[in-house]
This record gives sequence, C-alpha cells and structure tokens, in this order.
Amino acid sequence: MRSHFNMIRTTAVRSRMVPLILCLCYLLSTPVLYGFGKNGNQGLGGIRINSFFNDERTFYSTENGLPDNDTQAVTVTQKGTVYAGTKKGLAQLKDGKFLLIPGVTSSITQLVSSGEDVYFSNGNEVSQLEKGQVSKLFAFSDLGNDKNSVYSLKFDQKLGLLIGTSHGLFQWNGTELISGLNHDSHLRSNPIHDISVSSAGEIALGTDRGLITISPDKKFRVIYPSDKNYSWSLKNVRGVSYDSKGRLWFASQHGVGVREGKNWTIYTGKEGLPYNDLTALVTTGDGMVWFGTKIGAIRLENKRWHFRQGLRWLPADHVRDIAVGNSGDAWFATEKGIGVIRRRKLTLSEKAKYFEDEIDRHHRRTPYGYVLEATLTNPGDKSESTRHDSDNDGLWTSMYGAAECFAYAATKDPKAKERANKVMKAIGFLSEVTQGGEHPAPYGFPARTILPVSGRNPNDHDNRAHDEKRRKEEDPLWKVLVPRWPVSADGKWYWKTDTSSDELDGHYFFYGLYHDLVAETPQEKEYIKKVTARVTDHLIKHNFSLVDHDGKPTRWARFGPKELNTGLEYAPGLRGLNSIALLSYIKVAFHVTGDQKYQDAYMHLIKDHQYDTNTHYPKWQVGPGTGNQSDDEMAFMCFYGLFNYETDPILRKHFLYGFVPYWKLEEPELCPLFNYSFAACFDGLDIIKMKTPQSCLDDALSTLVDFPLDRIHWGYKNSHRNDLVKLWVAFPRFANWKHPRGHKPEGKVIPINERFVNHWNNENWRLDDGGNPKNLSCGTSFLLPYYMGLYHGFIIDESINKKK
Repeated sequence: MRSHFNMIRTTAVRSRMVPLILCLCYLLSTPVLYGFGKNGNQGLGGIRINSFFNDERTFYSTENGLPDNDTQAVTVTQKGTVYAGTKKGLAQLKDGKFLLIPGVTSSITQLVSSGEDVYFSNGNEVSQLEKGQVSKLFAFSDLGNDKNSVYSLKFDQKLGLLIGTSHGLFQWNGTELISGLNHDSHLRSNPIHDISVSSAGEIALGTDRGLITISPDKKFRVIYPSDKNYSWSLKNVRGVSYDSKGRLWFASQHGVGVREGKNWTIYTGKEGLPYNDLTALVTTGDGMVWFGTKIGAIRLENKRWHFRQGLRWLPADHVRDIAVGNSGDAWFATEKGIGVIRRRKLTLSEKAKYFEDEIDRHHRRTPYGYVLEATLTNPGDKSESTRHDSDNDGLWTSMYGAAECFAYAATKDPKAKERANKVMKAIGFLSEVTQGGEHPAPYGFPARTILPVSGRNPNDHDNRAHDEKRRKEEDPLWKVLVPRWPVSADGKWYWKTDTSSDELDGHYFFYGLYHDLVAETPQEKEYIKKVTARVTDHLIKHNFSLVDHDGKPTRWARFGPKELNTGLEYAPGLRGLNSIALLSYIKVAFHVTGDQKYQDAYMHLIKDHQYDTNTHYPKWQVGPGTGNQSDDEMAFMCFYGLFNYETDPILRKHFLYGFVPYWKLEEPELCPLFNYSFAACFDGLDIIKMKTPQSCLDDALSTLVDFPLDRIHWGYKNSHRNDLVKLWVAFPRFANWKHPRGHKPEGKVIPINERFVNHWNNENWRLDDGGNPKNLSCGTSFLLPYYMGLYHGFIIDESINKKK
C-alpha cells in the first residue's frame, strides 16, 4: 500500500515558493470562483441527471444452444429475432436459447435479414429462411463457377438480394441470378466485403481495391476520400454503410471516413478512432455507428468514441460481424460465441441500489460485516464465492461506511443508517479486540482486521520466516513481528497487527461523517466519541504513532515530529502526507469529542513543528501518473476532514497551498471521489478570485455514469490503440513501468469502462491488465463518490426527487 521513496530532502528550509507558484499556475488557468459552504462549493451548481443508457453484456455459447462457438455471422430481424451463423449451422435465438435450424448444418459465413426472412450463405450457395422453411436459391457450383465465393449479402427493397463475391457483384431478383452489375473492370477479381444501398439507389461497395460506388444509372466510380488533413487511395475496405441521414461511411485499414453531401471527414487515431484494423461497420437509426476490429469493438455516439474489448464486453476480441436491432442492442459474432451489448436505461440511484444489494449478497465477512472484494469459485461466475481478509479491511469498510453516512444524510433512507451503524460497530471492534489475551496491544490500538479462530491459522503463513524474507528482499524497514496474528482475550478471533496509516485514514474519515450525519441517539453519540478518543489517545501517548504489542511503532503509522521532520530512515517522502493525516485525525477527534486536549495537541504540531507548512508538499511526484495512488486516496480523505472542521482562514490557506496543486495533479484521473472531495473543500485564495472548474464536476459525473455494473476483474488491453499517448516521466523509478501506461490526447486517462478500478488507489494510467476473473470487487468505489456528490449538491438525481 505504500510508496518507497527513500530520497533525501533538506529539512531546514520551509520554502513556500513551490506550492505558491503551483497555485498561481492553477489560478491563472482557471475561471472565476467564490467561496463554499460546508455542504458544497457555492460557486458551482449541481448537475441534474435522470436516466441514461448503461452498457451491459451477455454471452451465448454452445452451453446456450449454439451449434458451435465459432460464429462467423449474425443478423437481427425487424421484430428482433437473432440468428447466428456458425461453423456447424444456422441457429435462432428463442427464449434465451439458440436452436439449430433443421437441415442447415454447414458452415454459415454470411447472413442478412429482410423483415422476418433471412438469407444466408455457406460461401458457395445462397439460401433463404422464410416462415421457418429453408429453400436453396442458387449455388455458384451449379452455375459452373466453382471458384466464386460469397463475401457479403445485402437485401434492398428495390434491388432485391445483392451478393458480393470474390469475382464481382450479383443480384437475385427473386427468381434468377443476374450478373449485369458484374461486368465493370473495377469488380473483376476484386472481393466485395460489404454492400450498402442509399435511399436514392446508390450502391456502395467495400472491396479489396477500395471504395466503389454505383449510381442508379449503373455508372461505376472509385472513391478517393479527402478532407483538410488527409487524402486517401483506399485499400481493403471492410465495411460500408449509408446511415439514416444519407451519409456514406466506410471502414478500411487506413481508418474511417464519412461523406456528407460532397464533403468528407476522415478519422484516424488523431481524431479519436481507437483502432484501425477494422473488420465490420454498422450504422443505426439513432445515429450511432459500430465498428468491429481484430482487437475489440468501437462505437461512435454523439461524437464520442467508445472502445469495448476483453471479456467484460466480448466473448473474443476479433469481431467478425455486427448486427444492431431496433432496440439498439449490438450483437457480435466471434470465434468464441455470440455476444450482445445491451443499452439499458438506468439511473444513478438504481445503480447504487444494485451495488448495495451486491455487497449484501457477496461482500460481507464475519458477523461484523467487513466489506471488501470476494473470490469467485469459478472465473466470471458469481453463483459461488468465498470471503477473505485483506491488510486493509478497516480502510475499505470505513469507506463503505462513509458512503452510507452520506447516503443517510442525502436520502434519509433508514437502510443507510442501519448499514452505517453496522460499520460503526465493526470499526469500533477493531480497537477492542486487541485488548487482553496473551499478546495485548496498548490501549486504543486498532487491528487491521480479524479472522475467526475456527478457521485457518494465519500465523502458519505470516510467521517469522516470512517477515525476515520480506525484510531482506522487499523492505529493509519491514517489522519482524511474532505473532503477527495474536488471539483475542475471549479466544474467538485472530487479530492482525502492524496497522498502517491507511487504516487510520479510513477510520477517521468515517468517524467524522458518522458523528455528523448518522449519530442521533445518546448511545450512538457516546459510542463514536469513545472509539475516536481511545484511538487518538493511543496516538498522542505514543509520540503520535501506533505502537503494537511488541512495544514498537508499526511500519507505516508513524507521525511524530522527530521521524517526519528530522529522520531520514523512515521515508522522508511521507512527511507531507503523514502531516496531513495526523492533523486530520486530531482535528476530527476534537470535533467529535469536544475535548480541548486534542485541539492543544493539534496546535502544538502546527506552532512548534510546522505541520501546517509540511502540508504544502503532500507527496513525492514528478508529474501526472507518478507516485502512488494509495497515497492519493488517503490524502483526499484526510484533506476532507481538515477542511470540514478547520475554520481558521489562515490555516485553511496553508492547507490549500498543498491541496490545490495536488488536485491538479490528480485531475486527469477522472476520479469522482477526488473531484467531489476537492470541490467540497475548496473555498479559494485571496490572491485572485477563482472557482473550481466545471470540468471537476463534469468528469466526476461522467465516471459515475460510465461505471460498469460488472465488478469482476476482467483483463483489458489498450496499448495497441491509435488514439492514446504513451505516458512519459523524467524519472521512471517514480512509476510502475512493468505495464504500458498512457492517456487520451487531452491528457486524461481513458474512461472507467475501458479499464478496471477496484478501489480508488488503482493505477489509473495503466493501459493493459491481465485481470483476475475470480476477483469480484464491491461497489464502494461507486457508492462513496455518488452519495458524497448527492449530499454536497453536486449531483441532482431527479430519479430520487420523482420517488419523493
């Protein structure tokens, strides 16, 4: 969870010039803004949102009735019936199952529908399925043309069935095969991969040797598209289509183009086209365009490009054919079955309910209900799963609890309060279970997590030999701690030692929110005060560190002035981050308990040890995409606590000196938790009037809308894309360079539905990830920013208002 930046920094100099310069750079590039109140930045209005389309996928294989997984063609009839052409025959989808069409068992390579009729080909012959009856129309072998192969089919109401072959274009008029369109030299030995017909009767052909049009009076023309940036002589045109506006689209190995009137617009990676090894093209009645490629599918919608790749979206990456029905659902033929991406209308509140139900179903562990990811028994199958512990159960559960605190404050849903109360008991127990037993920790020490003694003994793995190996090979400051999992006084629980600042960041973030937004009864208020006080008292008593049962500070929870301000061994790169954290902890404790001793400790750190100045430079980094995202996630929660409870305008300015450039560093990551945290805290500087840019809220909401319902950790691949810029930094040691990393040309990371996020400590710049389809992540990473945005008024979810 931690970065290892053992770099030397001069500690005598407390210069404010760097953060001030960074702040000024930000201010000068930002529109005007005014102050904020506790419930949100008053300079920004909330964004209204109701329903939107959410992509969801379903796969069909031989388990669902397909004759063979190797599918080569797919079509959808006027009424929405789906047909799949496979290597072992033609199948129709009915009631969720594919049924083999009797008598059609050869390899089907082409499909097209007209009304409810279907025309299909096995490469040599063409047949028709009409009202459930199959009839052969013709076979080239019967016509003495064994070498001709069918590459494409298109049905037009006026022209009838058009057949594109390896040796030209043919027409079936209902009774006979006509080759009158096949005598032009442009079509000889020129395979026709796709056919489209405009409403005016113009025919467009995608061929090996380019884009060809045939006018209604049979005039052939080779098209050479050009715009202000490109002029192309096309080869290997794999897709053509006239859309509902009469525009002609093509897909080739060069890229994509569209003709509107006489003018062309051409798209390459520079214009946003993700990939250009194209295999198919389909336009829809509502203006969308789908493209198939050898590595994924692409959708162009409202001038925005969407990339769909990997098992989250497709059975296999090579898309051989695409069909889109009147519903807008897109069907894909691949070598591993049929896939469909459905367009389901959804609201943010429905998405939140789905994730909360999933957490109740899959993600609660022990009677206390610790919330984190689960492990599936079989990859991609949620029917069976097991719960397990992690180093950071307290952190992840606290963040889930914080989400429910915001939810209760924003909606007054009693279920949200019930969930938040359960989290409060779970987090409180972590500082109770450590007391007593054979290896008691000092009072107030919180465990990382717990395991029942009725299960496996975790000390069998986490033992002295394991610690010594880790110290030798990974971290020279790693603690050798025996036992790493002591047993509780009642003998029921193993509790995990060596608690880190990660846990405390989550705990205190939750403490303040629970106190302010949920605790209503005297018992609830007293319990949150008790828990907050005992953990904070432990920190103050032990020189602002967590001290374990061995009487020594833990590896990562050291916040004292000696180690942060003058020590070099512990990791001076954490000076800023741990100063922010400790100030936040103590400020939250003062707010929750009202005990003046915490405010005194807080001011002691500021006046005597310059912790406010330490916050000016929160983390070591050399630009976007560098450093450690775990640090970022924790820092933003701590900043939230500081700004929520600090009222002194001078101290607020000190914290802003660090927070403003920090958020600018994180802005390209499109993280709604970071964006809403910043927008809620930011109240400007006196140097110049400014405001949080509207893009801060726009990007956050866009990520929540795009957030996939599927939380399985599917792998993804983006490094082959033409629309991305590889990330470069001056010092590679500051970043994880084991995997390709990059961003969109405007500097922002790719959308969340084209990568994977478990928690918001994720490596958001990573382009490729092998995934782990046995890992089922929970929905906290959606719930927390959604309910935070709702509470602060940044999101106006009209679906909730309608329910009220």
